[in-house]
Amino acid sequence: MMMNASGLQGRALARLGMACAVLALLAGCQMGEGFQFLGPKPDPEAPAPSDATRTRIVERDVEAPDVFQVTEAGLWDGRPSLGGVWVAHPDTKDPERVLIRNTANGKFVIGALFRRERELPGPRLQVSSDAAAALGVLAGAPAQLQVTALRREEVPEVPATAPPAPSAEALAKPAEVKTATLDPVAAGAASAIAKAEAKPAAKPAAPATPPAAAPTPATPPAKPAKPSALTKPWLQIGIFSVEANANGAAATLKASGMLPVVRKQESKGKVFWRVLVGPASSAAERDALLKQIKAAGFTDSYAVTN
Repeated sequence: MMMNASGLQGRALARLGMACAVLALLAGCQMGEGFQFLGPKPDPEAPAPSDATRTRIVERDVEAPDVFQVTEAGLWDGRPSLGGVWVAHPDTKDPERVLIRNTANGKFVIGALFRRERELPGPRLQVSSDAAAALGVLAGAPAQLQVTALRREEVPEVPATAPPAPSAEALAKPAEVKTATLDPVAAGAASAIAKAEAKPAAKPAAPATPPAAAPTPATPPAKPAKPSALTKPWLQIGIFSVEANANGAAATLKASGMLPVVRKQESKGKVFWRVLVGPASSAAERDALLKQIKAAGFTDSYAVTN
């Protein structure tokens, strides 16, 4: 009977120990430890994702001449008009977002295209007062304008990456040097040149009064350009599906004292050209550039990464 009592007491103690262990485990879970030890352990050697491996999808305006495009004389009648920047043409069916370019001075602006209901004498392309002011069109004086429809397209914006560093194997392996045997004529010429160089050069006669040597100022080393601290140091003027139009916009910016950059890119099998100005080293410089760009007629410019 005493042995049975001892056995029961031992079993009770074992059950009590198991209950304590379960309670401790549950307490650890409530304190935030959880069952993380059951999951896979993180690899300490796995590289962390960087900005260079990420691709952002942004929307850009792309010219769509297949939707609508005309190049003809446009007229502003001199009266103030409502609605902002727009043109009207009898050939359009639905309102469109268009790029309006003055082919005479290279200025362009983004506006709306509407259907012209009434047929009046003179040019078919009617121009609003705001559009005429942005394009440099005088009242009552027809100007040759190009109107092209725009479409929004998603374009991957990949940050610029540094070129890959050469591998240790490429650095350790010397460049292969090719050798060739000189023909007799070339060997004779090389021997003659070597003999001529071996002879001491004749000393020139010293002048009677040697001129005083002017001190040579020390040339300070060129300071490397400081990288911009801005996230978006560039200003994008526009995206063009025709390279000549992009170069025309760049020429207009150069005439205004700026240094534009034309970049050729491709997305979804379509080639386009971006016109940029920058990079700006500070926010104040970027704001000043944006004001100068808008004064030149590019009112839809905005800041981009690259």
